[in-house]
Amino acid sequence: MPEEPVILVYTCNWCSYTSADLAGVNRLTYPENVRIIRFMCSGRVEPDFILRALKNGADGVVVSGCRLGECHYLQGNYHAKDRIEKVKGLLHLLGVEPERVMGLWLSASEGRKFSETMKEFYSQLMVMGESPLKMGKGTEEEGEGGRPDKENTPLEVVN
Repeated sequence: MPEEPVILVYTCNWCSYTSADLAGVNRLTYPENVRIIRFMCSGRVEPDFILRALKNGADGVVVSGCRLGECHYLQGNYHAKDRIEKVKGLLHLLGVEPERVMGLWLSASEGRKFSETMKEFYSQLMVMGESPLKMGKGTEEEGEGGRPDKENTPLEVVN
């Protein structure tokens, strides 16, 4: 049986975190492997945070903020949306399913939509299987992180 997918959800403080909380208050279920990290604004979620999440154990990442056009910080969710698209493009270039990352734009009253979206995303991840970016995944000839053991040295930064 495949391992249960882990979903990391970056939420904004104002709308999407409140919708996740509302789902709980209303006893709406969503997968237990959903992990929520609250930011003041979805616009503060950097592409690096998404990639690190996939590398460090998440099978899928959701960046969730206020409905587009209703951000408490005016343009934050539009910045998040642009960053999500850039990360998806990078994942595609790496040969990883871009569908592992999604944006979700909610009002504070949409607990049901939060719950249903988490269930649907979980089902999609079950079909995709484990994230190929997870650290420590590789073939027998490869060491940690999928690199050959003899080359398991720090990467050189070139400017």
